Amino acid sequence: MTTYFIQSTSVPKGASVIPIHICRPDMVEARLKSLTPAQQAYAKAHTFNGNSGQAVLVPADTGEVALVLFGVGQNSDGYSDSALQVGILAEKLQAGYYEIASAPEDFAKALMATAWGLGAYRFGRYLQQTPNLPILVLSPDICPNETKAIVRAAHKGRDLINTPASDMGPKALHREAKKLAETYGADFKAIVGKNLLKDNYPMIHAVGRAAHEKPRLLEFTWGEQDAPSLAIIGKGITFDSGGVNMKSAAGMRIMKKDMGGAAHALALAEMIMAAKLPIRLHVLLAVAENSVSGNAFRPGDILSSRKGLSVEIDNTDAEGRLVLGDALTRASEENPDLIMDCATLTGAARVALGPILVPFFSNRKAPIEAILASGDTHKDPLWPMPLWAPYMRMLSSPIADMKNAANSFAGCITAALFLQKFIGDDQAWMHFDVYGWNQTANPARPKGGELFAVRGLFHWLKEGGLKDGGLKNERLKNGGLKKAG
Repeated sequence: MTTYFIQSTSVPKGASVIPIHICRPDMVEARLKSLTPAQQAYAKAHTFNGNSGQAVLVPADTGEVALVLFGVGQNSDGYSDSALQVGILAEKLQAGYYEIASAPEDFAKALMATAWGLGAYRFGRYLQQTPNLPILVLSPDICPNETKAIVRAAHKGRDLINTPASDMGPKALHREAKKLAETYGADFKAIVGKNLLKDNYPMIHAVGRAAHEKPRLLEFTWGEQDAPSLAIIGKGITFDSGGVNMKSAAGMRIMKKDMGGAAHALALAEMIMAAKLPIRLHVLLAVAENSVSGNAFRPGDILSSRKGLSVEIDNTDAEGRLVLGDALTRASEENPDLIMDCATLTGAARVALGPILVPFFSNRKAPIEAILASGDTHKDPLWPMPLWAPYMRMLSSPIADMKNAANSFAGCITAALFLQKFIGDDQAWMHFDVYGWNQTANPARPKGGELFAVRGLFHWLKEGGLKDGGLKNERLKNGGLKKAG
């Protein structure tokens, strides 16, 4: 892994460490007074006023960089003016050692360091040359080990999403999951190809049977048996052509990212294992390529499922919920304290909330407030959506227990309702409909593959989220909404 950080005790002898001073506009005057007259003049000549994204490299008398002034704007919307802006510096600064010497009091040190690491990311697998990046010095109060682990997991997840399907098909994703499990001593197993039918995972098999690489269910378990238990499920469609209901060229262009749910699941699992959280972890990846050939599943087909429910195929491009259905059923059989699934599932989620704000569905009310707070604190935002039961009628079928797609209304809700059918009646469950992609570059979020909500969820788990007694309560009916009429 490329070096983005170094601990303060490991800075090479004689190396200079350049201080960074992070300022809002109302902090600039006091900061400039601490500089020499020549440095003040230099900063004023470059009109440093603390505006968002403004960086001035202030020289010493020798001409070398003495310090960096970085503006983050005024606290107005609570998101762009945040510690995530530190991610810009990892792109703007030249190679060398840097430390954050001062910042607004409400900027958490660990979050600033994390933002630096996230902003430093480059996907260089296919490039002949990659740039030398600046290195941030981590003091002990920045939680250096945890910060490095979070950034490492995020970068691996981004790499998985950014790698094209030619090099990240089902076999390659299998290898990556196995490698991660072995790194942390987890017990790994895989069910591949026709063995999916033998072991009763018919929907995973149906979705992936037309591709040249076999579909598979990947599983690993980690942690003490008597610890609070968590199942994390990831949608691993390594490329989504749409199947027989084929996508347009534009719609297919970035469908290498359709295994983004699996990348999210692996990244969250790695954060948990690296931090040695007291959790019994069960990770399941439903992996397939949704391709087209003579044996592809078709609109109008009826699929059986591990749950025993029959599903009429309305649209072969609604395949992610099919593979997740079998995986959710498998996870429920272990009766964990909580199941989470992550999936690049619906375009409707993007229409509703855009590319960054993640809609999540929970059949328990108790943890919602704490999860939202964690996402806000760590600038990894989510928004709760309702499991509005009356919409289940949109998935009704006259010849099967249900169909796999509804009309154009409430697409992310009906997808979540479909998934809910495959968990146990008393099982606590959350579903995260993630985009997995940055269309444009933002602070700490370069263009391309991206993980959403994972950091916030990790910190919620770290603070004991699985011990919330509310996970044992009855299901949250209709997402907390009252039925109209």
